[in-house]
Amino acid sequence: MPEDKDIIIEYLKSKESTKSKHYFKDFTDLFPDKGPREVKKLLTQLVQEEILEFWSSGSTTMYGLKGSGKQAGAEGES
Repeated sequence: MPEDKDIIIEYLKSKESTKSKHYFKDFTDLFPDKGPREVKKLLTQLVQEEILEFWSSGSTTMYGLKGSGKQAGAEGES
């Protein structure tokens, strides 16, 4: 399971220069042998460990590395 978390982190780091937030489906594509529930558990653990963070537009939830990309304060939101 720790290696699964590493796969997610490495994926996010490899995409960091072009995209800081990713859809849930981006992660399910990384693990074709796992069900969506298993992938969701991994993402939730990484959020709880404060490695990842949620971003929500209201209708869509995305995931990104904590502290990467534009943050809410920089976007003029509060």
